[in-house]
Amino acid sequence: MSTVSDTIAGLSHPLEEVAATLKARRTELAAELERLTEPPAEGASVGFGKRIGDGTTEAVERFATTATARSLAASIKDIDRALIKIEEGTYGVCDSCGDTIVAARLEALPAAALCVACASKV
Repeated sequence: MSTVSDTIAGLSHPLEEVAATLKARRTELAAELERLTEPPAEGASVGFGKRIGDGTTEAVERFATTATARSLAASIKDIDRALIKIEEGTYGVCDSCGDTIVAARLEALPAAALCVACASKV
């Protein structure tokens, strides 16, 4: 079993680069979330109509936008957690079981806070 030090040493990029990449991704996601959640323009109609079919496209789009916004917010939360773990020196440690998160998982998902075993239980 590898240690956290082995895992961090096994990353293809230094921890500082990982943090910079996470911060840049967070900025992108926050901008997209802000765009999705901004209120409609002044005078824009948000009504869905009274007849079946009226506004269906708008309603479906609104549901999709809401789901996307929730996903972006969750990703931002994951990135924030990873950045805290880097600062604390616990990056690469599973938040659930305390085991080491393998380098391959951190390479694929730099914001991962759970090992594969614990993530599969969620």
